[in-house]
Amino acid sequence: MAAIDLPDLVVFDFAGTTVRDGGQVPQALVTALAGEGIVLAPERLSSVRGASKRQAIEELIPRGPDRARRADHVYGEFLVRLAERLADEPFEEIPGVAETFGWLARRSVRLALTTGFERAIALPALAALGWDVGVFAAIVCADEVARGRPAPDLIQEAMLRTGVGRPDRIANVGDTALDLRAGHAAHVRWNIGVLSGAHAHADLVREPHTHLLASVAELPALVFFEAD
Repeated sequence: MAAIDLPDLVVFDFAGTTVRDGGQVPQALVTALAGEGIVLAPERLSSVRGASKRQAIEELIPRGPDRARRADHVYGEFLVRLAERLADEPFEEIPGVAETFGWLARRSVRLALTTGFERAIALPALAALGWDVGVFAAIVCADEVARGRPAPDLIQEAMLRTGVGRPDRIANVGDTALDLRAGHAAHVRWNIGVLSGAHAHADLVREPHTHLLASVAELPALVFFEAD
């Protein structure tokens, strides 16, 4: 059967979307904030999932004359704690991800990865997975754009780097409310939530979306992809 309408570019989030989110990131964040006497309610922690980690920390530090210093300290502690967590429990591919990547690549669909991590965090994690070279046409990190999610900057930078200028040729895939809000802000045609990470169906169904899937393994079964 001929392809119905393949996107030119699929933009994937990282943790929780393409790799298992085993709690490494939120636990590192909670521990780093606790060192400054800041305790997060579960719903507040959930609200920053998918955000730039540095921007999230800055927003979580109470206003005051030493806010910038405290944010820098917490972010440094977060990096240390996350490195410790990942040394013990590295990111692992979500089942079916490699098959989906290959399926798309064979049909000349470009792939991009966006993440709320800064590049210094993201690249070692990607290298451990073998994803740092040859998988994605673009890898866009939080420190390479002016605004993190829910702003559309990460997606728009991926479009710029891959030469795909039309939002109606883009599919955005993520596991958090902020991922879906960013896709909506970027006016992508396909805004796809997956239930493999931070947020459950009850959370994502309230956000702007075109599809909700169990995981990226289900992408080839969507109507805009051909049936093998």
